[in-house]
Amino acid sequence: APFYSLHTWDLKLVADYANLSIPEALELPMDIFLLYLRDGFIHHCRKTPAGMEYLENCWYLEQTEPDRKRLRNRYGKEAE
Repeated sequence: APFYSLHTWDLKLVADYANLSIPEALELPMDIFLLYLRDGFIHHCRKTPAGMEYLENCWYLEQTEPDRKRLRNRYGKEAE
């Protein structure tokens, strides 16, 4: 018998995004399932302004280097 998790929102999201049934989604290799889960979540978020804001905030939190051009435009260039 296939394993059904208590949280099936991820299965539903993958199945809907990949146009599969839930049992077909369960048969996917783990790496493909996780890729569809990521892409499906992003696709779902892009449908609303709040989702777009969430994705933008996630992108900002991933950044490790300052956006020097944006900072200079906002605060002006310091004397060198």
